Amino acid sequence: MAKLFGTDGIRGQANRWPMTAEIATKVAMAAGKLLRQGHHRHRVVIGKDTRLSGYLFQPALTAGFVSIGMDVVILEPLPTPAVAMLTRSLRADLGVMISASHNPHQDNGIKLFGADGYKISDEMEAEIEASLDTVDGHVAPELLGRVRRLDDGPGRYIEFAKATFPKGLRLDGLKIVVDCANGAAYRVAPTVLWELGAEIVPIAVDPDGLNINRGCGATHIELLQQAVVAHGAHIGLALDGDADRVQLVDEKGRSIDGDQTLAAIARGWKAEGRLRGRNVVATVMSNMGLERWLAGEGLALARAKVGDRNVLEMMRELDANLGGEQSGHVILADYATTGDGLIAGLQVLAALVQAGKPASDVAHVFDPYPQLLKNVRFAGPPPLDDAKVKAAIAASEAALAKDGRLLIRKSGTEPLVRVMAEAGSDGLVAASVDRVVEALIAAGGTLAGGTKASAAASPSTDRAAAGDLPGYMRRRRTASPSVGQ
Repeated sequence: MAKLFGTDGIRGQANRWPMTAEIATKVAMAAGKLLRQGHHRHRVVIGKDTRLSGYLFQPALTAGFVSIGMDVVILEPLPTPAVAMLTRSLRADLGVMISASHNPHQDNGIKLFGADGYKISDEMEAEIEASLDTVDGHVAPELLGRVRRLDDGPGRYIEFAKATFPKGLRLDGLKIVVDCANGAAYRVAPTVLWELGAEIVPIAVDPDGLNINRGCGATHIELLQQAVVAHGAHIGLALDGDADRVQLVDEKGRSIDGDQTLAAIARGWKAEGRLRGRNVVATVMSNMGLERWLAGEGLALARAKVGDRNVLEMMRELDANLGGEQSGHVILADYATTGDGLIAGLQVLAALVQAGKPASDVAHVFDPYPQLLKNVRFAGPPPLDDAKVKAAIAASEAALAKDGRLLIRKSGTEPLVRVMAEAGSDGLVAASVDRVVEALIAAGGTLAGGTKASAAASPSTDRAAAGDLPGYMRRRRTASPSVGQ
């Protein structure tokens, strides 16, 4: 049988293995039995995003936990970092987030957090998986767990997020477009920004269970780019489905990726004496431009494997308090135990207020190396040992040896091979990537979506106007968003 846990918990198409109600119930029983410690009443917090299938998995997980004697606290849709925070705040033994992050609504996933709010280890995941079909955890009827709903979960997270914004600062006078991806932050993110004083233009805040991440959010920022220019906003923030990542857009509609976000925060925190140590942690995907800029600031870029869990592990090893991914996962260890898109966005907004300059100055910190990423999809195992594929990789590595690099990796969440190159020349980068991609396609793959050129010109939004936008965006008001709406 295929491995159940991937790079970020369990993930797959809803109602198909491994994301079935039966598996969810077994995971709850196995995880609960493993992580119960002490003789107190054991408690688990269960959150979810806005996917329709969340209503399948939340009851299934609840049944599993109750059957082994764990009390369950049910949350309404909230970001992944809110679940991690509430797991600690409520002194729970375990936290569960039901989400497939930036994936479409058809997918869903299960992420597990320990009592400390950190994602559980690979070893714990392996132990849970090994005991799925053998766990014997049913308790006597009088020992069954109890279930309650936490009504003030959104309010707790809103106040937590606001407390990370520097004391004495306000967002008064800033117009901010916030794209919530029709996901978990659709209520809390606009509320936080408004209560801090901003004029907000919220978009993608009408989830229907099926539209999460659809043409919006951190992986589809075109809607945000148009809206920022059309509304004359100072900056735009796009969260993904579970709001653990953020992509920013400046007042000109230009993208600000996770590398630039890391640099902007690092610059501000270093100046304030808040940056711990000399290391900023990123991944093998981060741009060489970030690495060279940090070196010029007397700082070092420590590269982890892809995945926010790997970034966090390296941060803890190096005692660093800032790390993240180019995709927009930013971990601020002084505040959170996992990536938090809203809190990362607040740190950039603070830098904007303190500098008194436009986002195009504050958040474009370094000139990135030309970088190109293409994805190749396979129905079965990718043929990375194919002789022609290996020869293409070797040829591209040789071409990039002096002033660049090539990175080939299998996705941990999708049946993809990701091919990325960067160097000082656009032409060299494109030729290096295309050589490998063509070999992979010849070996049975197909070119997938997700092509990304980080140093290419951003799509022009200068001619965007309100008349070009969907009607719901033109009608959206900037009054206080209600948490209960």
